[in-house]
Amino acid sequence: MPERKTRVAILFGGRSAEHDVSRASAANVLRSLDPDRYDATAIGITGDGRWIVADAGNGAGAGGGALTIPDHGPQLALLPGGQGRVVVLQGQAAGPAELPSFDVVFPVLHGPNGEDGTVQGALELSDVAYVGSRVMGSAAGMDKDVAKRLMREAGLPIVPFVAMSSGAPISYDDAVRALGSQEVFVKPANMGSSVGVSKARTAEEFEAGCRLAFRFDTKILIERCVAPIREVECSVLEDAEGRIRASQLGEIVPSDKHGFYSYDAKYLDAEGALLQVPAKVPAAIAETIRELAIKTFGVLGCEGMARIDFFLHGEQAFVNEANTLPGFTNISMYPRLWEASGLPQSELMDVLIGHALERHKRSRKLAFERE
Repeated sequence: MPERKTRVAILFGGRSAEHDVSRASAANVLRSLDPDRYDATAIGITGDGRWIVADAGNGAGAGGGALTIPDHGPQLALLPGGQGRVVVLQGQAAGPAELPSFDVVFPVLHGPNGEDGTVQGALELSDVAYVGSRVMGSAAGMDKDVAKRLMREAGLPIVPFVAMSSGAPISYDDAVRALGSQEVFVKPANMGSSVGVSKARTAEEFEAGCRLAFRFDTKILIERCVAPIREVECSVLEDAEGRIRASQLGEIVPSDKHGFYSYDAKYLDAEGALLQVPAKVPAAIAETIRELAIKTFGVLGCEGMARIDFFLHGEQAFVNEANTLPGFTNISMYPRLWEASGLPQSELMDVLIGHALERHKRSRKLAFERE
C-alpha cells in the first residue's frame, strides 16, 4: 500500500496591505510542493478575515501568477484542539461538513493578522503543526520597535531610531536632534514589503511621511538615514533536528528613479531594482553578515525560517529587520538565496514542512509528559 501523502493547508491572502503579495507567494509555494508527497489545499483569507476553500478557479498553481479567493466559496474553520480537523460551512441549505484533517499548515501570509503571531496563536490552539516561527518569534519579528530594542540589548548593530505614536508625537526637529541626521526614514512599525515607507528631509516631508505611515499602523519608526548604503539579505533555515544555517547573500540595487527599495520598486516596476545573487561582498564581511543573521534569528526567537535584512555602509553591517514569513514570489529573495546555495525550492519546502512536523511532535510529547 503506498504511503499516505502529507496533507498541507496553504494559508494565503489575509487582512493586511500585503494581501496581493501573499497571493503571488502562495502560487509559487503550491507549485513547489511535490505532488507525489503532498496533498495540498489552498485556503484564502479574505480582506474581512473569512477563511475560504480556494482551490476552485486558481489553476492549482499551474502557471497562475497569483492564487485567487472565490467571493462565495465554502467557509472553513479549524477546530480548537482538533489536531488539524476542519469544518466547512457549505451554506444555509446544507449542514457543515468535515474535511480530512490537515497534517500541517503552511502560512504564506505577510504583515499584520498573519505574520505577527495572531494566526500562529490560532494554529497553536488548534494543535496542528505549522511552518515558521511560533507566536513570540512572529510577534517580535513583526514589530520593528520591539525587534530593534531586543537586537540593541543583545549588542547587535542597528541604525539609530526612535518610535512614536499618535498619542505621543515627535516633531521633525526632535527627531533630527535624537538621530543626528537631517535626513530620516519614516515607516510603520508593523508592516513589510516597504508599505508606507518614505524618506524625509524637511519638516513638511516628515509630516507627510508620518501621515502615510499612520495609515498602516498606530506606531511608527523614525530612523537615521545612513548613506551610502547597500541593501543585503540573508536567508536563515532551521531543519527538523534544530540545525540552523545561513544562505549565500543577495543584494538589492534599486534603480535611480526610486531612490530606495520601495513597494513600487519591489512589485510594480519590472525594472525597479536589480537583484544580485550572490552579492558582491568580500568574503570576510559576508561571513560576518551570515553570523549576524543566525544570531538575530536566535535573539528574536525565530524558528523554521526567516530572511534577515541588512544595511551595508562601507564595511559596517547594520541589521535592518527580520521577516519571519518572507516572500515566496517568483522574484523573492528567500527561495532564490537557497537556490543559489544549492537547495532547490522543492527541497526547501521539504525542510520547512519537516521542521514543522517534528516541532509539533516534540511539543505534544512535552505536553503529554507534563500531564
